[in-house]
Amino acid sequence: MSRCTLRNIFTVLIYAGVALFLYPYLTGRLSSGLLLLVAGIGLAVLAGILRAACVEGDCPDREAHVALESKSAEPQSTHPHAPSHP
Repeated sequence: MSRCTLRNIFTVLIYAGVALFLYPYLTGRLSSGLLLLVAGIGLAVLAGILRAACVEGDCPDREAHVALESKSAEPQSTHPHAPSHP
């Protein structure tokens, strides 16, 4: 399994943990949903730590995308006859 795939799986698990955490709030069962609150925040935190420790920054697709953005972020002249130097 590639690092990009693992990063996506951990991201989905983070969102699942947040959804599990918010479920008792949305249904109005705070007193009976204490276990869901603890399980949801635990899953989100654990998946976030694993994502950061195992795979953060090792996805070549993202690095290529960032490189393309930095090339396109060069200052553009607003006037067609403006000099290219300051």
